[in-house]
Order: sequence, then C-alpha cells, then structure tokens
Amino acid sequence: MRIPLYQVDAFTQRVFHGNPAAVCPLEQWLDDKQLQSIAAENNLPETAYIVRIKGSGIKRGLKTFPLRKSCSGGHRES
Repeated sequence: MRIPLYQVDAFTQRVFHGNPAAVCPLEQWLDDKQLQSIAAENNLPETAYIVRIKGSGIKRGLKTFPLRKSCSGGHRES
C-alpha cells in the first residue's frame, strides 16, 4: 500500500524549525491500529491523516496520532 506523506514544520515560518509532523492524505479511512502503526514507523512527534468526505455535509475529516503509543488517536471533523 502506498500512502503519500508530507513532512511539515509546525508552529514556525522557518524551514527546519518548529515541530516536525507528518501529514498523510487518504482516499478512505484505515482502521486506527493501521494508522497508529504508520505513525510509529514515521517516528515523528505527530502524524495527521486527512480524508475528503464526499456526499456529506462534512468537507473533510482529520485524525491525529502522537508518537507515544500510550495515547489514543484524536478525532476531529470539520
């Protein structure tokens, strides 16, 4: 399975400063266990997944996973 990954520097205007994070756009949601495994493999403080939700009033969905395995994924839809 190929998933695009973009590494971003959050909370800064300068390259290679701030907090590194991964952003992965998905066609559809994977189960949370897979998302957590991908986040652990990225080895960045935070990994965010976004999905465009078609045919609903929701324009996109977002799930984030911190590197620490003890934390569960956060969920937000906007």
